[in-house]
Amino acid sequence: MFINILLLFLISVIAGLLGSLVGIGGGIIIVPALTLIYKVPIHNAIAASLISVIATSIAGAHKYVEQEITNIKLGMFLEVFTTLGALMGALLALILHGWILSVIFGLLVFSMAVYSYLTRSNDDLNEFNSELNPEKKLENIIGIKDSYYDAALKKRIDYAVHNPLSGSFVSLLAGIGSGLLGIGGGIIKVSAMNSLMKVPMKVSVATSKFMIGVTAAASATLYFLSGSVDPHYVAPVALGTIAGATFGSSIMNRFKSKIIKLIFTAIAGYLSIRMILKGLSDGLNINIF
Repeated sequence: MFINILLLFLISVIAGLLGSLVGIGGGIIIVPALTLIYKVPIHNAIAASLISVIATSIAGAHKYVEQEITNIKLGMFLEVFTTLGALMGALLALILHGWILSVIFGLLVFSMAVYSYLTRSNDDLNEFNSELNPEKKLENIIGIKDSYYDAALKKRIDYAVHNPLSGSFVSLLAGIGSGLLGIGGGIIKVSAMNSLMKVPMKVSVATSKFMIGVTAAASATLYFLSGSVDPHYVAPVALGTIAGATFGSSIMNRFKSKIIKLIFTAIAGYLSIRMILKGLSDGLNINIF
């Protein structure tokens, strides 16, 4: 029993570390680990993952704020949409079969892994547009412009937030993904901010970490009321992710964006395939493994 708890704690440390590096809550590791290794029902695994997302957000977000990487204004704007989506997603998850959630989880994470790989060099090569488009009224009304110091590139990066309407819609989907799959929605929000809103990768990571705790808390409440939160798994998962997130948030700015994206691609790609196969195996009653 002690060995199992220790192993789960170590897995959670890794999840928290990687989560801080790529702006997610660690759910892409926690959920597969609990379902594949410990045979925990996926609804219970999602509930434990959401608790860990809250813990890792609390542990890691303040360090990014201290380093002035987080765009707080952007985070507060998008959080309205992700919280609404999180409540919708949690209600959906509680009425869907577990194998369906496994397949959805795998497909979503796999798509994010492919996108991350295809755009792995964008941040380190491109200069970001630091001016707002005067022809886009909503973009100018919101008017979010900021800068941060990139320790890896050793220079200050100026940028402006573009396409807020598209970003808010995708953030709504990210919230649904959070409540539905227990992933905090970070893998979608980071991609939305980086690709649609033209926000640098490191700012996207830091801002996502700032947001995911609130998003997860909204949907975790429904899982708690449904009795899906098992303290035997939640305790080591939460402690492990806090430890990993604290360390990860202190070293993220030293890495180039390309390295961060390659780490995410490797981990997410493997786990997504495992979860798709597990879902199909459970749903079709065949032994794929």
